[in-house]
Amino acid sequence: MSGNTARVQAVQTITNRQPMPAKMPESLSDLWATDVFTLSKMKESLPKEVFKSVKKTIEVGAELDVSIADVVAIAMKDWALSKGALYYAHVFYPLTNATAEKHDGFISVQSDGSVISEFSGKVLVQGEPDGSSFPNGGIRSTFEARGYTAWDVTSPAYIMTTDNGATLCIPTVFISWTGEALDKKTPLLRANAAMNKAATRVLSLLGHKDIATVNSSCGAEQEYFLVDANFVSSRPDLLLAGRTLFGASAAKGQQFDDHYFGAIPERVQVYMQDVEEQLYRLGIPAKTRHNEVAPGQFEIAPFFESANVATDHQQLLMTVLKNTAKKHGLVCLLHEKPFKGINGSGKHVNWSVGNATQGNLLDPGHTPHENTQFLLFCGAVIRGVHKYGPLLRAAIATASNDHRLGANEAPPAIMSVYLGSQLDNVFEQISNGKITGSLNAGVMNLGINTLPVFNKDAGDRNRTSPFAFTGNRFEFRAVGSGQSVAGPLVSMNTMLAESLDWVADSLESQLSAGVDLDTAILKTLKDIIDQHGAVVFGGNGYSAEWHKMAVEERGLANLRTAADALPVLKEAYIVELFSKFGVLSPVELASRFEIYAEQYILAIDVEAKLVISMAKTGIYPAVVKYLSELSATAASLKSFGVDLDNASMLKIAESLANMTDTVSKLSTALHKHDFATVEEHMQFCAKTIRPLMDEVRQYADLLESEVADNLWPFPTYQEMLFIK
Repeated sequence: MSGNTARVQAVQTITNRQPMPAKMPESLSDLWATDVFTLSKMKESLPKEVFKSVKKTIEVGAELDVSIADVVAIAMKDWALSKGALYYAHVFYPLTNATAEKHDGFISVQSDGSVISEFSGKVLVQGEPDGSSFPNGGIRSTFEARGYTAWDVTSPAYIMTTDNGATLCIPTVFISWTGEALDKKTPLLRANAAMNKAATRVLSLLGHKDIATVNSSCGAEQEYFLVDANFVSSRPDLLLAGRTLFGASAAKGQQFDDHYFGAIPERVQVYMQDVEEQLYRLGIPAKTRHNEVAPGQFEIAPFFESANVATDHQQLLMTVLKNTAKKHGLVCLLHEKPFKGINGSGKHVNWSVGNATQGNLLDPGHTPHENTQFLLFCGAVIRGVHKYGPLLRAAIATASNDHRLGANEAPPAIMSVYLGSQLDNVFEQISNGKITGSLNAGVMNLGINTLPVFNKDAGDRNRTSPFAFTGNRFEFRAVGSGQSVAGPLVSMNTMLAESLDWVADSLESQLSAGVDLDTAILKTLKDIIDQHGAVVFGGNGYSAEWHKMAVEERGLANLRTAADALPVLKEAYIVELFSKFGVLSPVELASRFEIYAEQYILAIDVEAKLVISMAKTGIYPAVVKYLSELSATAASLKSFGVDLDNASMLKIAESLANMTDTVSKLSTALHKHDFATVEEHMQFCAKTIRPLMDEVRQYADLLESEVADNLWPFPTYQEMLFIK
């Protein structure tokens, strides 16, 4: 089937599609967490003392009593069987941004040939997948295959239901036989523990006696595109790379600003409702849904949860988005830049820290100048971002996110902190040595009696800031849409732990010298803003002036590509940071650099091979055929005395020759393998392979705008973005 025939059939199929019938949603109380083995379900099914032990581990981080595992396993199995599950799976999160799971049956064959359902505490607590077949960065050799999964009791088990049945899913960590973390969950749990320890030190110095476990929270705003599956099946680039490597812009894109918060298309709304029902059953608090800026782009945002659970739920959310799209004849694209020329997709990570006794530690209240506890924690974040900004950049460094950072839909690669006018003023007072007050937020009065008068926020928002304070939390806006949020959370919690430790050391040193607490706090805050205030910026992060000022005057790093950012993981001060707080050993951190560098290289390699293949087997034949038809038409017209202007043909022929020549250069470049270091290989990908791919695209997109539509082999932007 020719490319154009497939396009025509795709459009006809979509046009004639009967929409999936919308069903009346069940009540939230009937849906909520029905497929989750929650604390309330544990309370109903476990002996009182066993339940108290498990609850204590979940809520305050007490050591897990493995002696109760058999009792919990039986209760969990009985609950799963009642939900129709015949299999269980240890779910873990390897260093791929994806989820992994191995399914085993509850079945146990008896000596007489009969079978029973069996699930022991040993099986609940520990599993053994292959430890060498997942990315490990040299920690394990191919012949060293043993790895372990271990039950994370703090993240609830759940039932995953598909058309093929139900499976009990148990969140776990994944480690090697030698004890190194091979996953994203283990370092996140360690970073949370390190941050809790440091935060507790500071709170104790502030005079608090009853201090509950301090945890970080996360709410991730997930952006995504929906494209009809009929179009995607005719786009090798979308199938294998997740983004279009060719495609001329449609006449209309997002220039009218009419898609953002617009009416959700009926087909998409039915899909969203289906997604949300599944999420509610899984205990995932989906809160907000809306059209995003670009045509075909949407967003779903959950309510805040503890960072560990939120991370697991974020992985589940991406799985549900993609699987549900298939049922609706759609494909959910989580790539950061699926379409050139319109906004890409991010995953804004809203992050805060707090506990049950002192509340949200990043809530300034109405008078932040009086809230020294908040100021110390906020100051610790400022210090952390200034010291470890390159680490934050490395934590979101991928081949796909490079396309998005610095464009109009995303902050620049320079890590800076936005505080807002009220907090800017407070920290300016601190720098001057005396705090006198806070700017009044004021009220909004529109002068119309029928409209309400309401309180304004204390500061505006800045969409160009990568790390912005938004009222009672920080929003890390540079995270990519296809990423796990674990890596950014690990980095943020670890840098905060280090900064809070510094704050505690500063306070302790001054208090032991006889300085009163208020004076010690002010001195500590002044030191922070004087030494690290360069990272605070409230202006336009897109401007060339800021980029120049940030680097030349403020000494901030501008790591434009993942090839520039990932080597930060090898810097001695980063190795020391993670090692000191027990989050990642030097071996574990080195393995992550090797894995992420390899993933960067492989992603670009796949894209480059697709560019070559699609240009040679799709675009080249279509253009040659069009030129042949034009030539025949020109000859026929000339026989009637009509001369056809051949300038257009010459332009097409020239573009085709240029494309073919660049494809040849790209093919040659792909065969270069004599790199001294992986860093050199990454830079070659960034500075040689990527520009050649872009050059091929430039010619191909020009050809698309010249060649007859009925000959073009691939679905166009107009079709993919606007035909739903």
